[in-house]
Amino acid sequence: MSEIDDVQGATPERTTSPEREAALATVREHLRASELEFKEEPEGVFSFSLPGEKKLQTAVRLDVALHSLGVHAFVARNPDENHEGVYRWLLQRNLRMYAVSFAIDRTGDIYLDGRIPLAAASPEELDRLLGSVLTYADESFNPILELGFATAIRKEWEWRTERGESTANLEAFRGWLEAGERPGAAEG
Repeated sequence: MSEIDDVQGATPERTTSPEREAALATVREHLRASELEFKEEPEGVFSFSLPGEKKLQTAVRLDVALHSLGVHAFVARNPDENHEGVYRWLLQRNLRMYAVSFAIDRTGDIYLDGRIPLAAASPEELDRLLGSVLTYADESFNPILELGFATAIRKEWEWRTERGESTANLEAFRGWLEAGERPGAAEG
């Protein structure tokens, strides 16, 4: 079971229509043309990963239902600390986002979630939708880590520097770590 299999228990309807069949064909062709490896199981549920820079992989699921196309993407696990700060940042970001918004599941893990009508599921709209998911997941990853995992990041930094280990995966946080400060993630 992937990280996004249980978001809101979403399962596309098993019935079909000409609009749904057209959307299924469009999604399959778009994913192939984008050279994304995907699984379709069951029919109409597409699972794949989008490659990023800050967040190296974003797990995504597209659900082609009878009337809509849903998108669900895992962003980060439940923050260790500062939940209020993380949630405030996410809600402020939601005000400026296209087609998707941040949400949390019952365990507190952070997702991007959205829905568009099947009639809008063109190759161009799929490109915009998946581009939004990739952009928001990638741009938000480090601020979410700074706000919700600062103590763990600091402990990892200290452990690595004391032992002379590489800190390459912590470079994005070097400024506040070396200054001995609490991180102040950029305003949402």
